[in-house]
Amino acid sequence: MSAKEKSPPKMDQIKSFLSGGAAGVSSVLVGHPFDTLKVRLQTSNQYKGLADCFKQTIAKEGIRGLYKGITSPLLGVTPMFAVSFWGYDLGKQLVYWSTPKRTSLDLTYTEFALAGAFSAIPTTLITTPMERVKVMLQTQDTAGGSGKKYKGMFDAGMGVFREGGLASLYRGTIATLVRDIPGSAAYFVAYEICYRNLKPKDGPASMGAVLFSGGMAGVAMWSIAIPPDVIKSRQQAAPAGTYKGFMDCATKIILKEGPSALFKGLGPALLRAFPANAAGFLGREAALVVMHSMW
Repeated sequence: MSAKEKSPPKMDQIKSFLSGGAAGVSSVLVGHPFDTLKVRLQTSNQYKGLADCFKQTIAKEGIRGLYKGITSPLLGVTPMFAVSFWGYDLGKQLVYWSTPKRTSLDLTYTEFALAGAFSAIPTTLITTPMERVKVMLQTQDTAGGSGKKYKGMFDAGMGVFREGGLASLYRGTIATLVRDIPGSAAYFVAYEICYRNLKPKDGPASMGAVLFSGGMAGVAMWSIAIPPDVIKSRQQAAPAGTYKGFMDCATKIILKEGPSALFKGLGPALLRAFPANAAGFLGREAALVVMHSMW
């Protein structure tokens, strides 16, 4: 290694955490309507497709219906993204730590993927209960019965906890890990591939490069994440005792509805993936610019 490459780049944990939080806020504001449609398609058979789901939601609930449950992801996705990006940067540090005799500080794409996969493990601690509450709020108007069961995020969270304690809040943890470990690997490595090919050799990347790379990261993740995401949504929306676990839920879905049911919500997920994650990475870069100017 050259003189400038004697030691790996140091991780600024505060900047990593806060910039990830900014990514989360940006992503939710842009992507939540698509997420609502995805969850409703995954958990109900009353819609003919994406367009029908959109029409029925608007007709019955108005535009506000698309933003049902947004408080939960805003409060949950912000720390979730913060932990995800922090976990990714920590994962890169672990790669350096585990390869002390490396001849270059440039990580390979495989190493970026490993760091991304690692980031999913700590992130799941926040993701699972947040998405459990979000799914309950997004589907309560389509679950049958009279009236709304929950008034909002905190009411839903307390209600879920009263029904089954922490185990109820963390229902779907295995499905979340099955979705997010390979999904996060694809997410971060896709960003690094696009960003490094679009970034000039001398000078910073353009806003367009950040937006495109972030959007493609989202598309890469959701191209492989939908089947476990469907299973997770079904587990989290169903009454207690409906499924014994991840494999039981997957088996019942396939036997009852066929393998294609595991790809419900792919359309809105991919439609959401590009703009939401483009906004997320742009929000992260903007936050880093501000923080770099401050310290």
